[in-house]
Amino acid sequence: MNARAPIDLESARIAEAPLDAYSRVVAHIADGVGPAVVRVDAARNGRRGGMGSGVVIAGDGLVLTNSHVVAGTRRVRITLAEGHESDADVIGDDPDTDLALLRGDLPHGAQGAILSDSKTLRRGHLVVAIGNPLGFESTVTAGVVSALGRSLRSQNGRSIDDVIQTDAALNPGSSGGPLVSSAGLVVGINTAMVGGAQGLCFAVSSNTAHFVLTEFLAHGRVRRAHLGISAYTLPLPRRLALAIGAGPHAVRIGEVEPKRPAERAGLRSGDIIVALDGHSVTGADDLTRLLDATRIGRSIAVTVVRNGRVERVEVTPRERSP
Repeated sequence: MNARAPIDLESARIAEAPLDAYSRVVAHIADGVGPAVVRVDAARNGRRGGMGSGVVIAGDGLVLTNSHVVAGTRRVRITLAEGHESDADVIGDDPDTDLALLRGDLPHGAQGAILSDSKTLRRGHLVVAIGNPLGFESTVTAGVVSALGRSLRSQNGRSIDDVIQTDAALNPGSSGGPLVSSAGLVVGINTAMVGGAQGLCFAVSSNTAHFVLTEFLAHGRVRRAHLGISAYTLPLPRRLALAIGAGPHAVRIGEVEPKRPAERAGLRSGDIIVALDGHSVTGADDLTRLLDATRIGRSIAVTVVRNGRVERVEVTPRERSP
């Protein structure tokens, strides 16, 4: 009978150390941000409606969630992780970005989360998703940033740009919950998963959420200009970036909608946008931010790289209908 080899406890401890560090980070995020995550119940026609998640972003009752969670209702029910329930009004709803803003009556000292700068993310960064998938409250999943600058079709068929792709698992009910960085800051609002696929989940970037939030608070809705394109962020080759004086990233046009301002002006699929109206464009979130209400109906210059050459195209954006 062979004797069992002695266990090398020191080697086992060293091997487990990275896992322990990973576990500590995830647990710290869950403890720090988890109390700011709420369940959102939307009632329609007096009956129980859809259920999703949301994240408190201000202790005075502001909660970010998904537009498809509220689904056109004006009043929802929110429940904090510790059990406090209250009604909340939908004070902003933007199906174009699948974001909605709620205001509820939260208890004094309710914890909020902090929206961070999603431009600091890189592929491979650790992220944690918190939500209420399938009614299982305060569920935590972890993964990495799989890709940045994706485009995703919203419920109304329009393209949401600057979307984060992650393999942190999402399920129905996770929608509207936060995607959190290793620093404990919100870098995205979870919005979708691909049915039948594993590891294909998406979140609206925090930079887009911050822009939409500002518009909600200022106007009650998002007034925006549009060109009629779908676009995604891509890295520029260093030689090209230096030659044209651009940043390390730009935006490639994926699709040009017929009879829209971009097509009328001659913009094409594959054009790389590096500047708009004199402002550098280093990501799809820049495009979203720059195409605000001040540029509706006004001719602007779009600087693009086409077939290796820099060209300027004059475009007159139109207001995107609500």
